[in-house]
Amino acid sequence: MPHCPPELRAAVFRGSDAVRRGQLTAAHLRSTAFRSLARDLYAGPDVVLDHRTRARAVRLLLPSAVVCGRSAAVLWGVPLAGPDDEVEVSLPPACTSGRIHGVRVRRRTLPPEDVVQRGDVQVTGLVRTGLDLANAAPRDDAVALIDRFLRSVPVPHQELLAAAEADTARGARRAEAAVRLADGLAQSPMETVVRLLLHRSRLPPPVAQFRVRHQGREIARVDFAWPEHRVALEYDGRWHGAPGQLARDRARLNRLTAAGWRVVFVTAGDLRDPAGLLARVAAELARPA
Repeated sequence: MPHCPPELRAAVFRGSDAVRRGQLTAAHLRSTAFRSLARDLYAGPDVVLDHRTRARAVRLLLPSAVVCGRSAAVLWGVPLAGPDDEVEVSLPPACTSGRIHGVRVRRRTLPPEDVVQRGDVQVTGLVRTGLDLANAAPRDDAVALIDRFLRSVPVPHQELLAAAEADTARGARRAEAAVRLADGLAQSPMETVVRLLLHRSRLPPPVAQFRVRHQGREIARVDFAWPEHRVALEYDGRWHGAPGQLARDRARLNRLTAAGWRVVFVTAGDLRDPAGLLARVAAELARPA
């Protein structure tokens, strides 16, 4: 059985520190008891190596680092990065730290108001994190990231947009354009894709996350709606394997139909033919309500 002190079983630590304290030897670090995260950075056998753990561990190698981007979103409770994704951090321009495997470094000077302390790690504040996400990917992907972020954190869309308009950092105008297209209502990235497709079309703009009422009560909430036409559009990416889910979906559709609504269902396959999808929606809108 490889040697592992109890105090290191659930810890992420610098190997050189453990050797200096006499807890381990260099041979112990090479055993199967520990996992190497980066040069001189190790995890004990009981550590769950998710992205949150890896982001918090970076401080051991880069004490001046501020976790940012998708990694900051994870620390704010929004799972926008997976266990194997690079940890994103900001470092002051004068910092001379070398490249670290699994860490993506952005060199910039962050104003103090953009940095907060969460436990033992520095992280960008909610607004700065949102602005970084808006500048982190091609526009449609960035809008999807912002939608997921805004849906999960206490930052109104208008507050983030105002910050984007006032920002003067590099890439600020690109970020502002992405924030303008976001609304924070989508329940999945694919809903954002559908909304952007509709936004760029000649169709009348729909109402997102519309609550359908009939005979004085709410009967359903639909992804997108044209209430004056009683037409709804739903992205059909839900998992129907849960007990009773298919029956609930059928009952929901029956309520909408009984209330005079028509529902256009969209799948990932439909998005490969956007012109065909838009034509199908246009045909439904042209029919009498």
